[in-house]
Amino acid sequence: MSIDLEKKVFEWIKSKPEDIDINSEYYCQTRDIFTARLHSMISALLKQNISEELVYKLSAIAGEIGNNSYDHNLGNWPDVMGVFFAYDLCDSKATIILADRGLGIQTTLKKVKPQIKDDKEALHVAFTERISGRSPESRGNGLKYVRKNINEMNMRLEFYSGNAKATIDKDFEIKPNTDRHNGCIAIIKTNI
Repeated sequence: MSIDLEKKVFEWIKSKPEDIDINSEYYCQTRDIFTARLHSMISALLKQNISEELVYKLSAIAGEIGNNSYDHNLGNWPDVMGVFFAYDLCDSKATIILADRGLGIQTTLKKVKPQIKDDKEALHVAFTERISGRSPESRGNGLKYVRKNINEMNMRLEFYSGNAKATIDKDFEIKPNTDRHNGCIAIIKTNI
């Protein structure tokens, strides 16, 4: 099923705004819907006899990425506001997918660091520096926290924004991506 979810998220991110199914079980138009679905995911994971530590790390990572979508696009959604949020538990593996059709990492970070030259550099900055597109607020630890926990818990994260893709597991690699994605897509995978 995870492969189908991955296909669905890429279809969702590329769809025309009028083709977005606002009644989809994966669409969270507002933060309160996202939060409720995040709590449902926690319950589903706990019922699988997965360690509480892993469950709460996964929920913290998903929560950080999902909340970033709302925080950094508030009042600036280019077309469809909200988040695609899906998860799958199959064959001792968990897959969590989040996406937004927002401004993307580069546009967000260029507000406070205008010298960022491309999407690859923006992803590197987002995952390695203490910086926030919500300056002057004292924030900017979220994606560093995500990277640290993905690494420590032996998970894998594929994170797309613009025409770049970051892959985080035991390593951290950023490559150009042939498809351009407005907003962000995060695919988290782990053994359970």
